[in-house]
Amino acid sequence: MKYVEYGAQHRSVILLLHGGGLSWWNFREEAELLGQQYHVVLPILDGHTGSDAPFISMEQNAREIIAWVDRHCGGQVLLMGGLSLGGQVLVEILSRRPDICRYAILESALVFPMRVTHALVKPTYSLCYPLIRQRWFARLQFRSLHIQPELFEEYYRDTAGLTRPDMIAFLEANANYRLEDSLRSCAAQTLVLAGSRELPVMKRSAKALAAKLPHARLEILSGYTHGELSLNHSRQYVDKLLHLLEA
Repeated sequence: MKYVEYGAQHRSVILLLHGGGLSWWNFREEAELLGQQYHVVLPILDGHTGSDAPFISMEQNAREIIAWVDRHCGGQVLLMGGLSLGGQVLVEILSRRPDICRYAILESALVFPMRVTHALVKPTYSLCYPLIRQRWFARLQFRSLHIQPELFEEYYRDTAGLTRPDMIAFLEANANYRLEDSLRSCAAQTLVLAGSRELPVMKRSAKALAAKLPHARLEILSGYTHGELSLNHSRQYVDKLLHLLEA
């Protein structure tokens, strides 16, 4: 796994995990805002453009990040955050190592298996995979995600760079992820976020996470779609992060 880092090495560490099909630039603006005060680490999840390994499983990504924290941070960081697939990886990390961070932010993390979606991933994306390198198709997908226009070139570059096996693997893992009871042991003060315009299962997932985590606060973001906070409103995301640290 590769990492992009901002800020001086000796400062408290904040680690942010990008969404599926995206990359470290998901949190670039947040890292730039936080980098003067903290050391911000942005992993490139396995199987994504710029990574150094194929996507094997959610668990494998969690193990790699835990090993990095043990090796470079003495086993604990100040805060960890994750969006969507990155949020699921973070849930897996917190389930395995309940004291790995003092604070956490989970944004739009699905924790209920979607069996129909899981069954359709391979046939659907096997057929449409050749289209992901077409700019017109990428632009349609981009618009459906409600991402700020300035990120299109990076989105196009990194989605076009995905391999078919990796894309299918992480989409299947995303649709099949299940909440573990071991999350009840998590010690982190956690902010759980979902957009009011997301699918009902996403809001149900956020409520389930907030109920399972012993030190969690749930916030449904009025008018927001999936991932819109961290992707489009970096200043607001940072404000919520700093408020969590201060509280």
